[in-house]
Amino acid sequence: MTHRGAASLGRSLTGFLAQEDPANVLRLFADKARQQGGLGHIDFACALRACRLFRGNGKHWRVVPEIHAKAITCGLGRYRIVGNLLIDLYAKNELLPRARQVFEEISARDNVSWVAMLSGYAQNGLGEEALGLYRQMHRSGVVPTPYVLSSVLSSCTKGGLLVQGRLIHAQGYKQGFCSETFVGNALIMMYLRYGSFGLAERVFRDMPHRDTITFNTLISGYAQCGHGEHALEIFDEMRLSGLRPDPVTISSLLAACASLGDLQKGMQLHSHLFKAGMSLDYITEGSLLDLYVKCGDIETALVIFSSGDRSNVVLWNLMLVAFGQVNDLAKSFQIFCQMQAAGIRPNQFTYPCILRTCTCTGEIGLGEQIHSLSVKTGLESDMYVSGVLVDMYSKYGWLEKARRVLEMLKEKDVVSWTSMIAGYVQHEFCKEALSAFKEMQKCGIWPDNIGLASAISGCAGIKAMRQGLQIHARVYVSGYSADVSIWNALVYLYARCGSSKEAFSSFKETEHKDEITWNGLVSGFAQSGLHEEALKVFMRMDQSGVKYNVFTFVSALSASANLADIKQGKQIHARVIKTGHTFEIEVANALVSLYGKCGSIEDARMEFSEMSDRNEVSWNTIITSCSQHGRGLEALDLFNQMKKEGTKPNDVTFIGVLAACSHVGLVEEGLSYFKSMSHDHGIRARSDHYACVVDILGRAGQLDRAKKFIEEMPIVADAMIWRTLLSACKVHKNIEVGELAAKHLLELEPHDSASYVLLSNAYAVTGKWANRDQVRKMMKDRGVRKEPGQSWIEVKNVVHAFFVGDQLHPLADQIYNFLTIINDRVAKIGYKQEKYHLFHDKEQEDKDPNALVHSEKLAVTFGLMSLPPCIPLRVIKNLRVCNDCHAWMKFTSEVMGRKIVLRDVYRFHHFNNGSYIQMKNPKERRVLKR
Repeated sequence: MTHRGAASLGRSLTGFLAQEDPANVLRLFADKARQQGGLGHIDFACALRACRLFRGNGKHWRVVPEIHAKAITCGLGRYRIVGNLLIDLYAKNELLPRARQVFEEISARDNVSWVAMLSGYAQNGLGEEALGLYRQMHRSGVVPTPYVLSSVLSSCTKGGLLVQGRLIHAQGYKQGFCSETFVGNALIMMYLRYGSFGLAERVFRDMPHRDTITFNTLISGYAQCGHGEHALEIFDEMRLSGLRPDPVTISSLLAACASLGDLQKGMQLHSHLFKAGMSLDYITEGSLLDLYVKCGDIETALVIFSSGDRSNVVLWNLMLVAFGQVNDLAKSFQIFCQMQAAGIRPNQFTYPCILRTCTCTGEIGLGEQIHSLSVKTGLESDMYVSGVLVDMYSKYGWLEKARRVLEMLKEKDVVSWTSMIAGYVQHEFCKEALSAFKEMQKCGIWPDNIGLASAISGCAGIKAMRQGLQIHARVYVSGYSADVSIWNALVYLYARCGSSKEAFSSFKETEHKDEITWNGLVSGFAQSGLHEEALKVFMRMDQSGVKYNVFTFVSALSASANLADIKQGKQIHARVIKTGHTFEIEVANALVSLYGKCGSIEDARMEFSEMSDRNEVSWNTIITSCSQHGRGLEALDLFNQMKKEGTKPNDVTFIGVLAACSHVGLVEEGLSYFKSMSHDHGIRARSDHYACVVDILGRAGQLDRAKKFIEEMPIVADAMIWRTLLSACKVHKNIEVGELAAKHLLELEPHDSASYVLLSNAYAVTGKWANRDQVRKMMKDRGVRKEPGQSWIEVKNVVHAFFVGDQLHPLADQIYNFLTIINDRVAKIGYKQEKYHLFHDKEQEDKDPNALVHSEKLAVTFGLMSLPPCIPLRVIKNLRVCNDCHAWMKFTSEVMGRKIVLRDVYRFHHFNNGSYIQMKNPKERRVLKR
């Protein structure tokens, strides 16, 4: 080829390149390479620039290595203009090792070479490598340019190197590069990415020249970080500066309006798009749709969606979110089906959109089907999809499935772990929650505020104070010391563990106290047994102007119930009525429990009958209450009514039913109910249920049958079962079976005083005094002390406590004098005292009669002296009432014309004008009188 021909061909290459016709450039380059004429550096530069114009088209990208090889053959591989273009192309196609190799082989690098390599590292998020190259550049004596500085700052932004970025900022400031607009833009981007809004704003204010990118960067940064108002203020400045917004600006502003819920401002921006004649690309369409979706204008969102690019999966996802916001699963699923019919392939955000709607509406079955579709499309292993699946299954108690999804993930993130931990805590698997929390940390994942709060709640659930303190320390290390949810969890933890000092300390440190904070104190104290503290906090809530909610009332009523403080309970009941919470099923259940535990079974029945809606807790509470109050047949009638109304009984229900059968002597019926647990209801019996059956047989005097039942049980008998049998042996004076029960009981609980006392009394009632003395000596030798009997009665807002033979009360003399009067009166109508029946004759002679007066007699006597006749006497005792005191109460209620309610450790005893109501058999309700 002649020199003129080669020159003509070279001009054609640059001509086609100027016309942005890369295909012809590469065709002419290939023709020239096949001819005998030599290829110059301009030819290679034109060919490589043509490859760059294809913007990553895979078919033409394969030409680049061939051109590179040809350049090496022609001896131009180390030529700077060719090498710089190769670095850029290799870097853009993520071939950094090749780019670096070319960079190292360039004989005389210039600033373009360094910028190309630095930009390659920045584009691929390799911040450390970019900084290393920047240091190498300094050591080589090359003076950096603003473009180099911009590339390094971009690397710091993408690589999370804020400290290093600030050092580069300082160097740029010294060299005077920060006045360059593109350097300022890179600085603003870096500071916004890491939440340093003040520094970003300062750079913005110091810039002498700002362009559209400057404003877009700041507006977008503020919008993405939830500072929509600031974004709109910067937009106003942009317009005043004379710069026109482009689609990127409008998209960012629409995102800002969406975050603020400012539909009116968003609609103005929508109008501006049309007036300015801007074309809607997929980003702008998505931003518009996102605005209307987040602002709740579903109709307009549908119009935009229908007229938009239906091939854009982002728009479909936004519509799924739209219907998810209003919990319209039917519409959401319809969109999902239309999407598949249109041939749109779901991405990693599609499945979470509809799965969240399934979670909110409780349609876990449909969620499971969506899960199977994600498996078929290969997206189940995506962290985002799996995180939502773990959350869905965890919230509804499908914990094994949730754990399987979590375990399947190759790279578990903090969201997935946190969902799993929260699910365990929500369903009271607190040990598993703390185990998962430890496992998450072993995987190198640092917990967030939600994970820490859930772990603290898990510690509260099992009263793991030590672990809670460790997590409390972790809170400070993690920088979440100002998080309200964590402080609320800490308040509940310390209150739940009974550490009132730490609970109040955490409560005071909580800056923004809300209802949850106060409820944490009330419920925590109530559950830890600090009932008086719970009620004090409840009263402080009212004084502080904090509104009560369902959880507050439930906790306060529970505290009153456990204190048997019916007066305080009724005051809380009045507040419930005033605040309109009487129709809340949880509050109604707590009221039924309150009156049941305070001895007012009539009020409990009334509250239950007025409930518009009932659940299994409602039925269990009233059945148990009736059983404890001696209304066995009533409890069984309620159980049958419960089944008729379609409420499924659970294990707690059957404890109440079996106890009812025990109290009224229904032996065969009780055994039938016990068998029906597993046969008819699929409920596995626990130790409590077996103890109830032993009590049924023991009360009926069928001790050999009870012994045989224990021997044939599929579980190992625990202390409660043997104690129940021993108690029955004492009543029926069967010392043979009693000794067997006592032997097992003392092996299981050698330091429990009740076991020794029961056996001692069993020997005493059968007249085996030597054996009784031997048991007492064994008890003394082992250092076991008998729990003293104690009774309580409230008089004029003061609780008075009495022990057996108590002489410490200020009115002790008057109490014993009045007791003597009562004893004389009840003796005249037939009461005969079982005088010292647990002592032999010599002991009876030596004992002071007053020293053996049981605490419940003293409490009742004091109540008769102090309370007006219209008020029932309500007495609580920590031990079981004896037969003598039971008979004395019945006669005393007659001679004094008073109602007496005695609550012992097992049940309630009602006495009214000499009557003791007891259900003896299924056909007869007997009122036992003298």
